[in-house]
Amino acid sequence: MHEVDRRAVLAHATVLGAASLLPGRALAQGATTGQAADRPAASLPARGEFVVRGAHVLTMDPALGDLPTGDVHVRDGAIVAVGATIAAPGADAIDGRGMICMPGFVETHWHLWTSLLRPIVRADDGRYGYFPVTARLGPHFTPQDSYRSVRLGLAQALSSGITTVHNWAHNVRSPAHADAEIAAMRDSGMRGRFSYGTPQGLPNGEPMDLADLARLKRDWPDRDGLLALGMCSRNVGNDPNPLRGNITPEMTKKEWGAAHDLGLPITLHTSGPSPVKLLDEAGLLGPHVQLVHPLLTTADERATLAARGVGYSMAPLGESRRPASAGVIQLGELMESGVKISMSIDHTTTLNCDCFACMRTLYNLHQHRIGERIKLTSRRLVELATIDGARDLGIADKAGSLTPGKRADLILVRTTDVNMVPVGDPYEALVGLAEPDNVDTVVADGRILRRGGKFTALDHAQLVRDAMDSAGALRARANWP
Repeated sequence: MHEVDRRAVLAHATVLGAASLLPGRALAQGATTGQAADRPAASLPARGEFVVRGAHVLTMDPALGDLPTGDVHVRDGAIVAVGATIAAPGADAIDGRGMICMPGFVETHWHLWTSLLRPIVRADDGRYGYFPVTARLGPHFTPQDSYRSVRLGLAQALSSGITTVHNWAHNVRSPAHADAEIAAMRDSGMRGRFSYGTPQGLPNGEPMDLADLARLKRDWPDRDGLLALGMCSRNVGNDPNPLRGNITPEMTKKEWGAAHDLGLPITLHTSGPSPVKLLDEAGLLGPHVQLVHPLLTTADERATLAARGVGYSMAPLGESRRPASAGVIQLGELMESGVKISMSIDHTTTLNCDCFACMRTLYNLHQHRIGERIKLTSRRLVELATIDGARDLGIADKAGSLTPGKRADLILVRTTDVNMVPVGDPYEALVGLAEPDNVDTVVADGRILRRGGKFTALDHAQLVRDAMDSAGALRARANWP
């Protein structure tokens, strides 16, 4: 079980929903701005010097290979050395025996702001499905709600072995909301990208807040180089979509042009009629573009994407639930075409944050559809979840592999747990057997953020209280049944 899970929020949401009707609480919610008023200053562990000793090291670096028994030396946030035995006098030792040491997972598309909606969204009842709930409740989010929701999602990410996350923020209601989400990311200690989007309910004919996007670019608050800024676009096409937002090619050129002028990467959902040809004819595709949900591309479109250097993020847990009419997860076709690909969580309202399950689902669906015609190995799936994600987000020089000189984003996965032992091939164990509870230690940029399956700095009890408080108050403000 995760320390932060859906059942904890569900168990208390009804009680808190009634309590949140009190005038004092409603006033406190409405009064918050920017970084949450009740948020204490972040206190992250220092970056020190340590050596992971005796682990089964999977470097994801073809020049280094793997070490059945090896050490990883970290100093001041950077990987210093990887080898069979490393001398590091004075460095702290982390016992890696019985564990896999590997890069942290790199997640490439996650609507973190929706994490508070777990008590409301349902997968089995369309009236309370993800889209109607986010459209209805999104306008009621305060900056404090945004902070708490993102913080909750990031805590679950850490407990699952994710060290980099792409915050696909498509409910930025004001500059204060943007600042709150960025503050939550910064306070987590994780690496990531904040992709600025439009608020839920913004008319398709109105542009996003390009002035605030420029403000963030100018006054970017991250000083450690952990966080990057991007822009997430509404769907593109001429068929209005009331649930996602759908803009014309003309509006697309305006918004994407502004992002391009700021030097920002752009990301876009394609879970509908494929816009690849339309975007290419408009001259909008390139290495700065990431598409999400590869379900309906043609062979010609995939060739175009490969030629333009466009990335594609797939979210297997959510995509595998979609009806056949929505298309299929085209992992094999994208691999065969040479398109840059990565893996994502999407949201955690009715989906779990579980990169192991994502890899497993991709493998199972690939074997069911394609089989051995396009070879897919367990190692290739771990690459997809680590170094491929880093390439998609443009941070492969910093993360995604245990390469000396890169930043120290790594995890230790226990292989002595009952669902894992005895382990043969480590990649097979990660894809076929592992689960988030097996993640023992999480290091992001040299900071040990989890050790022994516990947070080292984050106040878990306060996190849960904040999440339940905001979830109940949000439901009351929206007058949700």
